[in-house]
Amino acid sequence: MAKATVKTVETNNSVVDFIHQIADEKKKTDCFALVEIMKEQSGFEPKLWGPSIIGFGAYHYKYESGREVEAPLVAFSPRKNEISLYLSSSFENREELLQKLGKHKSAKACIYIKRLEDVDLAVLKKMISLSIKHVQRLHK
Repeated sequence: MAKATVKTVETNNSVVDFIHQIADEKKKTDCFALVEIMKEQSGFEPKLWGPSIIGFGAYHYKYESGREVEAPLVAFSPRKNEISLYLSSSFENREELLQKLGKHKSAKACIYIKRLEDVDLAVLKKMISLSIKHVQRLHK
């Protein structure tokens, strides 16, 4: 059996060029704002991971199966219907902060928002910061 290739790897592609390709002007503006927010909270420059994920920082993760990958500490991706925010699924006060975040949907490690104006930016910044600290503690 062939070994699976990891598709979501850091690339040298331009984050700015990627965002400029977004047709929806509001989503484009929100993505540039998210770049600044995540850059400020993480202290890392944005990098394009795979074809469509904008990530900040990186950590090494080893699955129970033995498979190893590099992943961004925090990331987001502009999707057709929403923006997917990739934060840890288990950082401190996650559920409490989600209740204060504003209009969103959530899954295990993804939070989906339609527009940045729908969420409380102070809460979002706190969530990003707590998520990064949690991942860094787990994956030293």
